[in-house]
Amino acid sequence: MDWDRLRIFHTVAECGSFTSAGARLNCSQSAVSRQIRALEESLNVSLFTRHARGLVLTQEGQELYNTAREVVLRIEETERSLMESKERPSGLFRVTTMVTFGAVWLTPHLEQFMAEYPDIDIQLILDDQDLDLSAGAADVAIRLHEPEQAELIQRPLATFHAHIYASPEYLDKHGTPVTTDDLDFHDLITFGISNVPTIRELNWLLTVGNPRKKRKPRLQVNNLYAVLHAVERGMGLAVLPDYLVYNRKKLVRVLPDVKGHSFNSYYCYAPELRGSLKVALFRDFMIRQIRAESNIL
Repeated sequence: MDWDRLRIFHTVAECGSFTSAGARLNCSQSAVSRQIRALEESLNVSLFTRHARGLVLTQEGQELYNTAREVVLRIEETERSLMESKERPSGLFRVTTMVTFGAVWLTPHLEQFMAEYPDIDIQLILDDQDLDLSAGAADVAIRLHEPEQAELIQRPLATFHAHIYASPEYLDKHGTPVTTDDLDFHDLITFGISNVPTIRELNWLLTVGNPRKKRKPRLQVNNLYAVLHAVERGMGLAVLPDYLVYNRKKLVRVLPDVKGHSFNSYYCYAPELRGSLKVALFRDFMIRQIRAESNIL
């Protein structure tokens, strides 16, 4: 059934005449009459009886009107709900990002966003593998590498840096490296085999200062959070993203002038969410938080 004709039929039934319906719909009386006639022909029924006082619904017309009225009321209700949600956003909002970034940096910052928007419920999905946003796995993703899904809308967020860190206890026991050559004599913690580009690029500790010679790691772990704990326990030196360390009192930056690969972060979402207010609000929130800590991250 053609929705435009059904909408016109509902207006005619409400107004009781083609002329009044045409005025409400901003079209001619003859155009309205043609649409009703076409609807009657498609259904093979008469919807109105013509009287001198106007149009009266037939039994079939009344049945169709009851259904059309329910549809119109539901649409109006939905329209009101959508308008209200623009003024006061609400409902579930799903965010995905890397496990360590989400657990250590993002989760504490969500407290402020949830306080600002109490009607938005957050589902944080932490996964080091990129979830498929086009398939509806989440609403938005914060990626710490250039997204591989070209169809996604990608907004740059920030550039993150990484440095070498150690615990005070480790440095008291083994001494503090003064040059990159000194790293040859220290216990190094690096990352095992990983398919995550950001993690793979953090293994520069093995070659920094001497690209032709690869140092042997003392410990390999394929999880950033585990590497962080190993460094805090005094088990060795490791390259860690600054966002992971900025609020950690137990760690010391070693060779502070030595900086390895930096990596860009992106705010990603599917094109169909381009007009979503929640997507825009969370994007602006992320930008504010990152800018506020730009001297740390």
